[in-house]
Amino acid sequence: MAELWQDIQESDFEIEMTQAEQEGKDAVALRALLANRPTDLCSPNGQKAACALFDQVRELPMAAGYQYVEPDDLTEIKAARTSDTGSLPHCTLQGDEMLNRLVGGWLGRTCGCLLGKPVEGWHRSRLHGMLKDIGKFPLRDYIRSTDIPVAVAEKYHVQKDEFHGWSFFADNLSDGAPADDDLNYMVTALELWSRYHSDFQPADVTNFWQEAIPMEKTYTAERAAYRNLNNGLMPPSTATTANPYREWIGAQIRADVWGYLNPGNPERAAEYAWRDASVSHVKNGIYGEMWSAAMNAAAFVTNDMEQIIRVGLAQIPVKSRLHDAIEDVLEWYELEVDVDTAVYRVHELWNEERAHDWCHTISNAMIVAIGMLWGECDYEKSICIAVQACFDTDCNGATVGSICGTILGANNLPNKWTEVVNDTMYTEVKGYERVSIREMAAKTLSLQHR
Repeated sequence: MAELWQDIQESDFEIEMTQAEQEGKDAVALRALLANRPTDLCSPNGQKAACALFDQVRELPMAAGYQYVEPDDLTEIKAARTSDTGSLPHCTLQGDEMLNRLVGGWLGRTCGCLLGKPVEGWHRSRLHGMLKDIGKFPLRDYIRSTDIPVAVAEKYHVQKDEFHGWSFFADNLSDGAPADDDLNYMVTALELWSRYHSDFQPADVTNFWQEAIPMEKTYTAERAAYRNLNNGLMPPSTATTANPYREWIGAQIRADVWGYLNPGNPERAAEYAWRDASVSHVKNGIYGEMWSAAMNAAAFVTNDMEQIIRVGLAQIPVKSRLHDAIEDVLEWYELEVDVDTAVYRVHELWNEERAHDWCHTISNAMIVAIGMLWGECDYEKSICIAVQACFDTDCNGATVGSICGTILGANNLPNKWTEVVNDTMYTEVKGYERVSIREMAAKTLSLQHR
């Protein structure tokens, strides 16, 4: 039998209930089915029954009048997009100029991730309360352990141990950015492209995971997909079988390098993102990675954040929940809603205290869009908005940091953000345990020309 952390848990049924309802499954039939869920999940038979139940959920009919059209197949996704995919100038960046932008993307992502990492999982009351108590609200710099007096640490349950993220505070780093799944998938994409270039397929992604990423270093949808791989399934079944996390943020954080490798070509970046995302995600989980990859590609040729967001939206179905949600954020911006109100509205729609809402693609994509728009291409302002908004802080800081960093280039990123990582990042990917950020950008540049 698999280790417990690989197994289906009782909490997965509640997540599946919410997820399936949001996908449009008939609520009455869904609740009746899940009411008969197995209770003995510690036995092989209980796990087998749980998997069978998830299969039954997948086959349930859709609710009458469901308004969204959200295919998983790439051809069907393309058919469901807007006919206006947006026009971008041709990318003319070369040599040192291109390298500067690539280093900016890699470095911007790494530092944005690091800003959010120590407070990952914190809710607004906890984060905002602590920041106010230490005089760092609104957020404008890394949070350092030396900023937090003993009494404040006790009040907000900041614990001095590895498990609770003490080593992720900016003053407690060894000699670079610590390993994180947001960084793991950057080098994963680079290695996949190095091996297969444009020929890589979803099965190549899963093969590499099993070869180079320990299962215990994957989470939510990726871990469910990994479990399915170990049980002999192949994509896309790895994404659809017993995977209640199939629209969570895991694919969206794997997007950036597809954009780096295809500067100025958002459609091609989105297609490669689809190949990667489809091994672990469906519907809006896939769209999140396609949207983000396209935006990263567009960041090489325009600094107009609204245009970049719309270019990303042009790669996903118009009648999808993600498309609707990001259009709402764009409308708030056009109506000159202030940033605090915009963030508040996201929290009204998505409950950060519920794991599904906290880690869903759509809630976090809305925060990313807010950071991009209200941040106005100011690196510091943008990543701080994304992190201070809570939800998945390291993921959102990383995505916003990547896009801003690519636009600005490494030479224009403030030293106070970049020097702390010492041009170094650690990962949990075999062969990339400790790497130079600049060397990863240089490798990206060389692979662009293949």
